[in-house]
Amino acid sequence: MSDCGCHDDIDPKNQRNLLIIVLVINGVMFLFEFAFGLYAESTGLLADSLDMLADAMVYASALYVIGKTAMAKANSAMLSGMLQMLLGFGIIFEVIRRFLYGSEPISTVMIVISLFALTANVVCLVLLNKHKQGEVHMRATWIFSKNDVIANLGVITAGILVAYFESALPDLIIGAIISSVVLYGSYQILREAMSSRSSI
Repeated sequence: MSDCGCHDDIDPKNQRNLLIIVLVINGVMFLFEFAFGLYAESTGLLADSLDMLADAMVYASALYVIGKTAMAKANSAMLSGMLQMLLGFGIIFEVIRRFLYGSEPISTVMIVISLFALTANVVCLVLLNKHKQGEVHMRATWIFSKNDVIANLGVITAGILVAYFESALPDLIIGAIISSVVLYGSYQILREAMSSRSSI
């Protein structure tokens, strides 16, 4: 897809304000979710918090390239995709570590915190929705926010299953699934970025 920006009718100033809002939301939620993920011994919450961190980095990168050249925007998206990929592999490592050494996730904390995160991500998704067919750096923000909503629903489901089965396995499984979502999202962005670079 060509990075013409023809579907993105928001001017740079509004883009900047929007990105600042979603960056703050994701930055705050990363700290909130990471802290409770450690407390609850939940791989799913930790994975989702790292996904929030990855999104915050994507938004910061997109914020930096507003008003810059199409090549700079494509490079920004590529960097975002690579960072997302690294975090995805980091989540896989954490899932394996907790599978080997054990964990006792607290299902109630998983569900409540994930509901907060879901609300935050739905707000971000709605704010970014008009950019899903826009410039490559803005498409990246929308894709990652969409993946976040899916991940939140997964953690909520895992919390319910942890309580029902009294087992950590659902938490580990959702952590692995979130890592797959993160890795697939990074692949999407890298593919879009390379396509944009080749069309410039």
